[in-house]
Amino acid sequence: MEANNPAAPESQSTNPRENPVGAAARIDGRRPDELRPVRFQNGIAPYAAGSTLIEWGSTRVICAVTIEETVPRWMKEQGLPGGWITAEYSMLPYSTLERKPRDSSKGRVEGRTQEIQRLIGRAMRAVVDLEKIGNRTLWIDCDVLQADGGTRTAAITGGYVALVLAVRKMLAAGLLTENPVLQSVAAVSLGIVGGKMLVDLNYAEDSTADVDLNLVMTGDKRFVEVQGTGERATFDQQQLSEMLALGQNAIATLTALQNTALA
Repeated sequence: MEANNPAAPESQSTNPRENPVGAAARIDGRRPDELRPVRFQNGIAPYAAGSTLIEWGSTRVICAVTIEETVPRWMKEQGLPGGWITAEYSMLPYSTLERKPRDSSKGRVEGRTQEIQRLIGRAMRAVVDLEKIGNRTLWIDCDVLQADGGTRTAAITGGYVALVLAVRKMLAAGLLTENPVLQSVAAVSLGIVGGKMLVDLNYAEDSTADVDLNLVMTGDKRFVEVQGTGERATFDQQQLSEMLALGQNAIATLTALQNTALA
């Protein structure tokens, strides 16, 4: 399953320098508004309740869901109803050009890793009725096999597919009486690189971006999270609006690919 090119947004900049439509091709030959190919291979981890390998360009992430028949202690102490969804994210040592030491060897979890884990958890909880999960925790484990930019967005997009597969298995086994998934969720990266507004940055683009933005949205076009950063330059409201419009188109394509993977 490969991503087709998302249509250009209706709202475009009148400045050719910032106009993504018709701009020069990128390092890998893509148009500025074009996603890398996206594929899912479901059932990659047989012992998990649900799993998929998402291949997004040269980025590859295994997303797997396991079930723990308890909830965090803080939920018990507060007497909160329902269950919980949380995530763990890791980059394997051989996922990057230079070996990346495991967090366990350093005795601590990196700040970036914690940030991404929390982002994945928030994204999944945003589209699930936690009370329908029951008194249990769903763990979303995302392991990066190969990194070429967009690992957090791939983890969210693939994590949703793994979550739905796990929920289907739980429904079939009678562990759930109702489907707790309310909506789909996907994520994409955007940025301004060399004056060009780009969708789905690879590593070479991300490492030189003037502006970097990660967008998480539901399938019905509602925002879950917008993470925008001026890395080497600032950006104005018009540029933000243009990036969000490009991102919405990309999310629509990703949502269709998720639905195909789950069909």
